[in-house]
Amino acid sequence: MILYHGTNVAFSKIDVHQSRLGKDFGIGFYLTPDKNVATRQGERKYSQTGEGTVVVKAYRIDDDCMQHLRVLRFDSYTKEWARFIFTNRQNRTPLQIHDYDVVIGPIADDTVGFQIRRLEDGIITEEQFLEEIRYHRITIQYLFATQAAIDCLREI
Repeated sequence: MILYHGTNVAFSKIDVHQSRLGKDFGIGFYLTPDKNVATRQGERKYSQTGEGTVVVKAYRIDDDCMQHLRVLRFDSYTKEWARFIFTNRQNRTPLQIHDYDVVIGPIADDTVGFQIRRLEDGIITEEQFLEEIRYHRITIQYLFATQAAIDCLREI
């Protein structure tokens, strides 16, 4: 499988600690199987900072290596996914709050993020949250949270 990472800064080595705090799955290196999504993420980072240029890197996953990692997978928007996102987004420390090497699941984009804020504020219930996002197109993201996970990526 090929995964893509979009940013505004060229780099040669992955550093999981360069991640912003309060991201969907915690601190680490985020990728997506959708090159267009990675490109849009690079464009967004460039437009936010006005620095660098759009950079999209491609990586192949070493499947044999991945078999030895702790992986959490969310196949769709679920209550468990929403709770996991809430917990990670509220963590404003550089410490990971889970012990997974890799987390795979839907991206909480702006539309979903709006519904998450409504749920956090108590405006809607978990059931209403899931109903609101039911028809939303799922875009998958991969978090590589540890060096062991990073070591399973091969830049192509």
